[in-house]
Amino acid sequence: MENFSDVIIVGGGPSGSFCAFNLAKRKIEVTIFEEHSEVGVPCHCAGHLSINGLKNLGLYPLPKEVVENTFSGVKIYSPKGLEFSIRFNSPLTCVVNRALFDKYVASLAEKSGAYFSLKSRVERLIKDEGAAKGVEVKVNGKTAKAYGKVIVDAEGTSYRVLRQTGLFPPDRFVNCINAEVENVRDIELDTVEIFLGNAYAPGFYAWLIPLERDKAKVGLGARMGNPKSLLQKLMHKHPAASRKLRKAKILHKSFHPIPLSGPVKAYSDGFLAIGDAAAQVKPTTGGGLVFGLNCAKIAADVVAEAIKQDDYSAKFLSVYQRRFMKLLNFDLKIMKGARKTLDNVSDEKLDDILEFCNRIHANLDFSDLREIDFQGRTLLSAWRKPRLLTALTYFLVSSLAENLKHYQVKQVNNLNG
Repeated sequence: MENFSDVIIVGGGPSGSFCAFNLAKRKIEVTIFEEHSEVGVPCHCAGHLSINGLKNLGLYPLPKEVVENTFSGVKIYSPKGLEFSIRFNSPLTCVVNRALFDKYVASLAEKSGAYFSLKSRVERLIKDEGAAKGVEVKVNGKTAKAYGKVIVDAEGTSYRVLRQTGLFPPDRFVNCINAEVENVRDIELDTVEIFLGNAYAPGFYAWLIPLERDKAKVGLGARMGNPKSLLQKLMHKHPAASRKLRKAKILHKSFHPIPLSGPVKAYSDGFLAIGDAAAQVKPTTGGGLVFGLNCAKIAADVVAEAIKQDDYSAKFLSVYQRRFMKLLNFDLKIMKGARKTLDNVSDEKLDDILEFCNRIHANLDFSDLREIDFQGRTLLSAWRKPRLLTALTYFLVSSLAENLKHYQVKQVNNLNG
């Protein structure tokens, strides 16, 4: 059996569905191949999203059943349990039921004319003289071929399809665990909690996202170590988290990697990659959904232009990379620098930095914050906020001192070695 669509999308997650929606509403034929039996299952992500980011994409307000909670505050805990608390003037973020969110975005695409083929695993790209021309798909145990003018890879972090084009996947990841728990104590329902410290989440951080009454989503990322063991350590040993989570019961959990190295080259002849498949993820927080949706829309624009011009060459499709990098590049540079700096700060210095932020009441300069996705632009606003600027300067000076100490130790070791 052989089929043809203008565009084939591999993966029915939010980025794939949003790309399909933006193509289908232009009357472009789109087929989405999703390997699972339903969209949104299994769920790998906590679903903590910025309200402003969704509004800018035309996706907020969401249906009531999709949104599990909204948040007007955040508490950040240092490794020894010091609390830095911020209140915003209005809700800044929301947590969504990821299965329902994914289904909602897919429904937008389907209502616009996109076709979803479920239980359809793409096994390999079909290429002609190096250009992507279609895919081989296993549907109900049978192999079928489907052809298209452009293949869009939205498969997430497996990178099977990306590798088949000759493009290179990202090279830096953290491994994450997400869990839903009950019997959580001492939480504020409108406040997200963040836990720092290499002893609990080496190279990243941990989170607690309240849902209702005594339920929450809890998780962490780690550059090294076993995330499952680290979560248990967080729940039972962290001086702040353990007070809330020591008696919590894990209802279910999931694991997934997050790429933190920044976007890869995401185009070749007849081919584009979007979302996690292109590593369009914030290096600071690991959030990729809003970035991925923005890039999916850009991909749809470029594919529509390619169809109009009947040009599917890598040269033509490279405009996709240029456009999404124009949108993201400044913020990515700032966030990569921030991530590198954070990775070199000791737990003792993190305690010191949060204590300093409390001392100068830096939290007061965050109350009118709106932008949390494009964090480079957010940092630019620090120059107009004296407390925030002071805190940022202290952080940078502290991290430079830490880096210098690491360098001196390394030099001594080299001399002794």
